[in-house]
Amino acid sequence: MTLAQLRYFCTAAQYHSITKAAEALFVTQPTISIAVRDLEKEFSLTLFSHANNHLVLTAEGEEFYRKAYAILASCDDLQAEYVSLERHRIQVRIGIPPMLSTVFFPELLDAFHTKHPDIWLELQEFGSVRCCDLVQDEILDIGLINMEIHNIDKYNSMELTRDPLYYVVSPQHPLAGEAELSLSMLDGQPLILYNQDSVQNQILQARFNALNISPRIVMRSSQLQTILKFLRQGSCGCFFYQRVLAQFPELTGIPLTSPIMTKAGLIWKRGRFISAGMQAFISFCRDFYRS
Repeated sequence: MTLAQLRYFCTAAQYHSITKAAEALFVTQPTISIAVRDLEKEFSLTLFSHANNHLVLTAEGEEFYRKAYAILASCDDLQAEYVSLERHRIQVRIGIPPMLSTVFFPELLDAFHTKHPDIWLELQEFGSVRCCDLVQDEILDIGLINMEIHNIDKYNSMELTRDPLYYVVSPQHPLAGEAELSLSMLDGQPLILYNQDSVQNQILQARFNALNISPRIVMRSSQLQTILKFLRQGSCGCFFYQRVLAQFPELTGIPLTSPIMTKAGLIWKRGRFISAGMQAFISFCRDFYRS
């Protein structure tokens, strides 16, 4: 028995629904179902019956619920007591690629701290690929990543935004006057790519390989300021999310004739217990980007 299993069971009992419990806790329906099944197996109980398409606690389920709820309430009280001490404030570790951080922070960070001053967000910059590995290893709690990563189904996830990629150059660049750009036009052109753990790199490289073209890679970097210096010199190009491009009006963004749409969002480990701080951040991000 774990606290996570008790939390999943109690939430299902409160909502009378596996589906609604999963939505409330930001986990998959099988996660809730497996937790309930494992509790029933461990204690030789039948916790729920089904009536009119919703869950109903059995008599032994009612008794188990009261005891489980008391355990969780005690744990919540313990957490609240220590969170009240400055040195024990809730901390959520979030990984985010450097380019995405310019899109999502600091506006989201400021708004979150205004609403949740008792929760600390510790931000660490990693490419999306590395972010996913660290979330899986529980070194990070949440990753805010490019969701085009190949194994996204391995994680719990929530999409926040979609953005097209633009080819970005200085106004002096030879291609700056183009209304649209096909990737084939980049064959042999000097290009800046992000570091190897970037999902965007993987997407672009697959397109280049399909077209049998080879841009001249002059640098790989995750440092935005370094990339901007190279772009402003006029000889190189790079790919930016449209939202990032909007922050630099001195640069020229060229849309692609075959657009590359990217999705950005949150991931967290499947089967892991979601802390109060994680749940607050996930809920806040969902509402922040809906509005």
